[in-house]
Amino acid sequence: MTDKRPDPTNSKVGRLIQSYDLDGLGAELEQRWTDDEEAESLRALAESFNHELLQAAAMDAGLDLLSGEVESLYDALTDDDVTGGERTRARGRLERAGVDVDQLLSDFVSHQAVHTYLTTFRGASKERRRSDPTERVQRLRGRLAAVSESAIESAGNNGDLEVGSPDVLVDVQVLCTDCGRQYGFDDLVERGGCDCSTDE
Repeated sequence: MTDKRPDPTNSKVGRLIQSYDLDGLGAELEQRWTDDEEAESLRALAESFNHELLQAAAMDAGLDLLSGEVESLYDALTDDDVTGGERTRARGRLERAGVDVDQLLSDFVSHQAVHTYLTTFRGASKERRRSDPTERVQRLRGRLAAVSESAIESAGNNGDLEVGSPDVLVDVQVLCTDCGRQYGFDDLVERGGCDCSTDE
């Protein structure tokens, strides 16, 4: 079956991924945007993408940037709050290494460009799969229980707490301030809501 998806290189982001030799970055952007648990905003992804362009341009020019320098240089080149001196120093450092700064600035992408690339050229969607609404809360309860057990164990080892064999239970209660009724989270979801609607 022929893939009907448009050629990614017809988009600015797709062309840059190819020209800067950033194989795999497209899939990474899609994963980070559609992640159910820790999805990143388009603005954050655009900034991260631009960091990759700056890093690649610097490396191609033989400029070995230390950790954090990419972000600092990017901010100096693009942040409206930086001084003219900071921007000039950043440009000068890159230009002395042979980086075409004007071209690099032109290559930087906006969050709209990232959105167009992800939706039109990769077919990505932010629509999350419809699942049991208790699923995420259950995961968070599991994490809280694990953290609590670890804290209890640590306190016991330090002699600050004496407890036999603790089993931490995390109970989430929901109080409706309209009808004054309280429910366990799972019970509320299973019921489909509180009693407010039946009281009308």
